[in-house]
Amino acid sequence: MTIKVGDRLPDVTFAMVTEAGPEPRSTADLFAGKKVVLFGVPGAFTPTCHKNHLPGYLTQADALKAKGVDTVAVTAVNDPFVMKAWAEATGGMGKITFLSDGSAVFAKAVGLDLDLTARGLGMRNQRFSMIIDNGVVSALNIEEAPGTVDKTGAETILKQL
Repeated sequence: MTIKVGDRLPDVTFAMVTEAGPEPRSTADLFAGKKVVLFGVPGAFTPTCHKNHLPGYLTQADALKAKGVDTVAVTAVNDPFVMKAWAEATGGMGKITFLSDGSAVFAKAVGLDLDLTARGLGMRNQRFSMIIDNGVVSALNIEEAPGTVDKTGAETILKQL
């Protein structure tokens, strides 16, 4: 079942990308007492994610924070070393929190997993964005068409804040 507005995030652990390396962080650590914009991508360095989705959040990170957002975070079903390389390659380290969901535990727990095994990509996230207030989803956007960032981009989230 897919998570919906009003639902509390499940208790799972991500690998948070830091300069020192991956560190485990629970959803409670990341979302309790904070307003967080979380967006999910099918994969780091994949064309739409790398060229269309992440750049909007990098550009709008300050505007999002000016609207009361404590943290802007991205998650992908990639290992923490790939996520760190992506953060470094895009200049996102320190602007956006990069969360590795390498085994798709979070994606499955919130019902936003996507099986792309037939395309050689394994389990992934659907493309999504959400606003989370103190661990509870207050806005949720899910892309319907692959390769698009119509509903889940930073501009949409800015309007929802």
